[in-house]
Amino acid sequence: MKKSFLYLILAIAGMSCTPSARQSAQPFDEPDDPDTLAVRTWQGATGRVHAAFGSTDIRYERSKPPTKDLSVSWQGTAWRGERVATQVVVWSSVALPSVTVGCTPLQGDSSEITGEAIALHPLGYVLADTGFTGCRRRSQDTMKAMLSPEILYDNRPFPLAARSVRPVWLSIRVPSTAPAGIYHGSVVISTGEDSLYLPLTLRVQEMTLPPPSDWHFHLDLWQNPFAVARYHGVALWSQEHWDLIRKYLHLLASAGQKCITTSIIDKPWGGQTYDPFGAMIGFVRNHDGTWDYDYSVFDQYVETAMEEGITEQISCYTMVPWGNRFRYYDEDSAATVTLEARPGSAEYEAFWEPFLQDFIAHLKEKGWYERTAIALDERGEEDTRHLIAFLHRSAPGLKLTLAGGYYPSVIREIYDFSYYFWHLDREKTPLLAAGRRSEGKITTWYVACNVPHPNDFTFSPPAEATLQGWITAALGLDGFLRWAYNSWPEDVMHDSRFRTWPSGDTYFVYPGPYSSVRFEKLREGIQDYTKIAILQERIREKDRNIPDSLDLRKFLEQLDPRKIRDASLYTREGRKILSGLTDLLSGD
Repeated sequence: MKKSFLYLILAIAGMSCTPSARQSAQPFDEPDDPDTLAVRTWQGATGRVHAAFGSTDIRYERSKPPTKDLSVSWQGTAWRGERVATQVVVWSSVALPSVTVGCTPLQGDSSEITGEAIALHPLGYVLADTGFTGCRRRSQDTMKAMLSPEILYDNRPFPLAARSVRPVWLSIRVPSTAPAGIYHGSVVISTGEDSLYLPLTLRVQEMTLPPPSDWHFHLDLWQNPFAVARYHGVALWSQEHWDLIRKYLHLLASAGQKCITTSIIDKPWGGQTYDPFGAMIGFVRNHDGTWDYDYSVFDQYVETAMEEGITEQISCYTMVPWGNRFRYYDEDSAATVTLEARPGSAEYEAFWEPFLQDFIAHLKEKGWYERTAIALDERGEEDTRHLIAFLHRSAPGLKLTLAGGYYPSVIREIYDFSYYFWHLDREKTPLLAAGRRSEGKITTWYVACNVPHPNDFTFSPPAEATLQGWITAALGLDGFLRWAYNSWPEDVMHDSRFRTWPSGDTYFVYPGPYSSVRFEKLREGIQDYTKIAILQERIREKDRNIPDSLDLRKFLEQLDPRKIRDASLYTREGRKILSGLTDLLSGD
């Protein structure tokens, strides 16, 4: 007998049927700049509107005239199928009621890259921490803050306040069918009274980058559909909620995401996020002691993610939660019951064994068994060993993932293992990853709140997100994990700071959905990783002698992730090597 899952999920998670009030955040409705002294930097500034190309590796401050890496023209290089970006920085010492930024099609000798492939995104500013603060609870009222350009809004005219700056993210998605060659176009900035023209040139190379669905980079950003319901003010698992979930999954798939995050129990991480994770599976203990399980939400979430292109892995959190507490609905008491049981105990196994039998049968019926894994997050070695022993007896063959410590006693049992940053070893990690890969296993790495560099905070240098792709390649790893794709703080469109961790630690994208500078730069690094793999394979196939200046292997071997402090210097130099290798190998 199946129970109503809406009833179960509300009973188990303690949620209300009434959604929270819808947040109101319009584009460019931004906080005041905490830097009240910035106005002094405009002394002597003249003219109405100014614009220049800037670097995507720089966060241009809203209240100071830009000075770094500016140019009146832009030259870029890309493969077919690649997405490349630059920033157009607009500023004025006087108020301008409406500024419009556009771009002409890019004209080649025999073809063009049309406007459909060119996207412009005025950036929105949010409050961010002024620097690294580590993993500790703090009062938001006492946090020092700055404004950080973060949100990629859809292109629209925007007002420009007196003595202010507005960066505009410009991305070009090169069609996979575009002929190689030189393409020219212009960015046009108009205020109604003034117009500025900035020329850009794009050189398209001979090689082709496959679509994100074919990238081998194992990207695992954990999704939080419960945050989507709260922020947008819609009922949990309503049709409106599912329509929104689909949009966020579509954006995530565009970066090559491989894993579907499912919460099979209530609060697998306790209540550490602003929006706790509820259960996607209903557990009911019947009067006769048997169990019923409702998979309706789990199934719909997995199916929606797969329809959007995320198909490789279903990660199920978790059988070893923080606190080892499990909630279910008990028919005898007509109430929600909380069981506290550690792996290895009789109570634990009595709770999980009937579920595993039922769950595995369900997964096989859906055709998902081979891609499903029970997922663990930073669990201790003893609990992990007890879980593995239990699975060997009750569910042999069911895969396991673990993000956390490297435990020699269990590592062979873990299908998808993610190294914590501080456990990476420049010499040993590549060897371990290669051995695991030969066994059909996956090895990735992750950063968290106590890693100052490289990281993905809203104050981190943007190139650090790109560097994560290069670190993955340099250490011979298969991908990268980050614990939160969209676990937002309360008022994320204005304030990225959170009560416990450095700002931005809990999310990559913004409600809308809108992408972020960090998400775009992470995607850029994944593209670089994919290009590295293609070029290395081409070198092996052609058995070419490579000049020292283009020795990619040596360049990667010199990368020590703990010693890099200026990610932009490394990634820029790396891209020069990739471009030179592409030209060298394309002629063969």
